Amino acid sequence: MIKILTLVVVAALTGYTVHVLSQTRVDTRAAVTPILSSSSNGVSFAWFYDPAERIVYVCRAGQTSADTLECKARTALP
Repeated sequence: MIKILTLVVVAALTGYTVHVLSQTRVDTRAAVTPILSSSSNGVSFAWFYDPAERIVYVCRAGQTSADTLECKARTALP
């Protein structure tokens, strides 16, 4: 009798464990998408779109390696 009860409890716990593990969700976001880029006189610009936040970013890089890369949110789309 105890063996059968133990088997039923183990089967129920196994079923519950499978149910809990199947409910796990991973939050994923789409990566930013490059829109276009341009350069003039050694200064480069690139525009990126973030579909999750619906924001367009513009990044600027100078002509020397010592210049920093600046990225700022340009506008939020409706």
